[in-house]
Amino acid sequence: MANNKNISPENALNRLAALCSRSEQAESDLRSKLRTWGIADTDADAIIDRLYDLRFLDRERYTRAFVRDKFRFEGWGKIKITFQLRQKGFDACLIEDALTEIADEEYSERLTQLLATKARSLHGKEYLQAKASLVRFAASRGFEPALIYKIIPKVLTQDHDCDADCQDSYIDD
Repeated sequence: MANNKNISPENALNRLAALCSRSEQAESDLRSKLRTWGIADTDADAIIDRLYDLRFLDRERYTRAFVRDKFRFEGWGKIKITFQLRQKGFDACLIEDALTEIADEEYSERLTQLLATKARSLHGKEYLQAKASLVRFAASRGFEPALIYKIIPKVLTQDHDCDADCQDSYIDD
């Protein structure tokens, strides 16, 4: 593997442009890459500005692609997606706009599918144990608690032993 340290700013621009042409990239990730290549901060600023000018970088385009990909391919919820985008330095307004890419019905259906798949692996557990496992699972994926608690009764079946007292009254319709 070639040594990426101390490459020229022109070469760095060309490499990043090629990378951006293959997939959407976040500015913070590209700045990190420039630091590992030994590019000075002033040169890095100029390179990033040039990538924006040439439309290789676009914040809105990146956030929308990130939201779509993480939701559809990774099964992430809005909380986790928002957190990851905030970690990359995107502002709340841009993130909120990008989250509109996910239709509410599609969002609920995706969580239902994820929970149904997980519930099958919990066969034989008592209702409350299964419910706790599903809550932890969905929360780790970044879904909102109110939606989680609304969908769980739909996916937990009679396989999970439960008497009338163990069902929750916290279910919003």
